[in-house]
Amino acid sequence: MKIILFGPPGAGKGTQAKKIETKYNIPQLSTGEMFRAAIRNQSPLGVKVKTILDQGRLVPDETVVDLVAEALDRPEYSEGYILDGFPRTVPQAEAFDSLLEKKGASLDAFLMLKVSEAELVNRILSRGEGRSDDNPEKVKIRLDVYNKETAPVLAYYDKKGLVSYIDGFGTIDEIFSRIEKALGKS
Repeated sequence: MKIILFGPPGAGKGTQAKKIETKYNIPQLSTGEMFRAAIRNQSPLGVKVKTILDQGRLVPDETVVDLVAEALDRPEYSEGYILDGFPRTVPQAEAFDSLLEKKGASLDAFLMLKVSEAELVNRILSRGEGRSDDNPEKVKIRLDVYNKETAPVLAYYDKKGLVSYIDGFGTIDEIFSRIEKALGKS
């Protein structure tokens, strides 16, 4: 199963991806985790990404697409995956669709976690990840960037009839139950 888990920062994508991974035995591919590892390791990519993220901006499309394409060539993703944090722009979505087409594959599910902006801000500021951009001003920038640059990806996949809308409010298990129902329909 090939799944895109989508939603704004703080919607719970990482948490729900881990639950899907465990229940369905499908590996999660998180661009955020890949970037955080690069930052921790202070690799050239990590230094570049940290500077971009510290400013509340998104990593350039080419960098992200190349990173994901390279990762998806690894054997652990041959039977399926959960994409968390990708695609973030319409050009990334188009590049991903081209990648799938070249492999003779297709997307099985696009799950959109819907959460109010007030709840998103509360979640981000209370999760304690210690990210340099987890403060009210930078959270506002991140949500603005999401609304301008990432939200159009939802319309792109909605036109293709692939989007399942998931109410992202409630307990982790309540949200996961809604995801299971949506995946059962895929």
